[in-house]
Amino acid sequence: MTDTVSYPSPSTPLYSQSLPLPSQSLPVPPSVSISLVPSSSQPGPGRLLCSGMDFYPAPVQVRWFQDGQELPEHVVATDVVPNGDWSYQVLVLLEIPPRRGVTYSCQVEHVSLEHPLSRHWEMPLDTVRSKILVGVEGFVLGLVFLALGLSFYLQEKGKALPFGLNSARTCSDFMGEV
Repeated sequence: MTDTVSYPSPSTPLYSQSLPLPSQSLPVPPSVSISLVPSSSQPGPGRLLCSGMDFYPAPVQVRWFQDGQELPEHVVATDVVPNGDWSYQVLVLLEIPPRRGVTYSCQVEHVSLEHPLSRHWEMPLDTVRSKILVGVEGFVLGLVFLALGLSFYLQEKGKALPFGLNSARTCSDFMGEV
């Protein structure tokens, strides 16, 4: 009895995977968000980052506005990057630090959108106030610990008072010596 082994022909692929191809008639709109990212190289509260995620097809336009005025000269963008699932993403950084009382907008135009999609961002007032409060609280706490430490030190030194006076001696002791 003879066993036969069959091998695939050289034209037969050893591995195949069928990937779903997107339909050209089904564009997918981007999800857009704005986040404040810290900047280690520049002073200030950070920089604003507009993220356009999971859109199809790739062509997209992202613009930054400050109180309705476009800011084309302070913008840095990544290339449109494929996600590997036929969708794309883009990141657009506003290089100027955000200011309190100013509205920043990220506007995205894409074939899937009837109108440009805008996201707005304002610096929360509590962020600035909380930083000031933390600073004041830290200063007051430092003064309290300084006073406690100084009083402990003076007690340990034998209750010494300024100018070489000893707390065990009273003013009347000195008056009697005069």
